[in-house]
Amino acid sequence: MKRFFFNQLMLAGVVSLCVACGGKTAPAEGMPQDSADQESVEGFYSSTGSQEADAAGKQQRMAKMPIEQPAPMKGVSEQILRRKAYITSYNKDTKIPNWVAWHLTSGHTRGNLQRHENMFHEDMDVKTGRVTDADYYNSGYDRGHMCPAGDNKWDRQAMNETFLFTNICPQIHAMNEGPWNDLEMACRRWAQKYGDIYIVCGPLLSDGNHRTIGKNRVVVPERFFKVILCLQDKPKAIGFIYDNNSHNSHKMFSHATNVDEIERLTGIDFFPAVDDKIENVVEAERGYF
Repeated sequence: MKRFFFNQLMLAGVVSLCVACGGKTAPAEGMPQDSADQESVEGFYSSTGSQEADAAGKQQRMAKMPIEQPAPMKGVSEQILRRKAYITSYNKDTKIPNWVAWHLTSGHTRGNLQRHENMFHEDMDVKTGRVTDADYYNSGYDRGHMCPAGDNKWDRQAMNETFLFTNICPQIHAMNEGPWNDLEMACRRWAQKYGDIYIVCGPLLSDGNHRTIGKNRVVVPERFFKVILCLQDKPKAIGFIYDNNSHNSHKMFSHATNVDEIERLTGIDFFPAVDDKIENVVEAERGYF
């Protein structure tokens, strides 16, 4: 009986000690520490290398991105939506995409599918700020494709998804059906010539207030950009800027610039998955296609 009470007394003492230590028992000498404690110690001693590790981690994440996808934007609303033929960064505040990116292959420039005007539809993946066809009704603006239907005659789903309003911006008809369409057709010729190209395009918004249309107040861009990258043979890239009006020149290369300039104007980091040695060179030059 005495031994029983002695054991109980010792057990109570151990429990009290554990409570006083916050529920943890100190490890015996030579035994490993609790994993959380070990991580905190390692974190303390490795803090000097954290910046290098972050940079390496960023490079690994970028390397896994599709070549055409820009880097995440800062200070801008964006919802990334992945479709069969393109990726879009949708902005619920402006009700238009920040950018739309796609990989255009020679094979994708061919097909027999035809578009129909009644194909435009809401994007149900957007929870707030969803645009409808009514927003464009009697607005005076075309429902302008970013990723063109003409690039997607190869597949029914791919074409249908180009008519989602997350791929659409208000465009002046003369610009949409004229110089902008000329550039779209040129891209298809370049994809056929080189085998494939990478394209990103979208609105280029000026500072200050913007005109809007419809009940959902869809922002009307003042200008549009398009950047094109080719990695075949000698890598090259080029950018284009068009005003959203009826006065654009049909001389395509009068709208041309380098990708660095469009990065400066938009704040978008294009083609971050491309090796920096290539990216830095091609984005600084206006490539010849």
